[in-house]
Amino acid sequence: MSAQLSPIVSEFETDEQAASYDRWFRAKVLEAMNSTKPRLAHDEAMSKVQAALEERRKLRASRSLD
Repeated sequence: MSAQLSPIVSEFETDEQAASYDRWFRAKVLEAMNSTKPRLAHDEAMSKVQAALEERRKLRASRSLD
């Protein structure tokens, strides 16, 4: 089970680390928004994610049988 994180406590050790991550994240979002690559429809993206998850489930199930 995943640990519950407090919304009050930062996962960063310092304010500079948090600010650095924020700058990086905002730059990546801006880069994606300005990208000229063809867009992928939400339904198509979700279909690909579901297929990948199903493949991982099958792989995990076959490993547990060994």
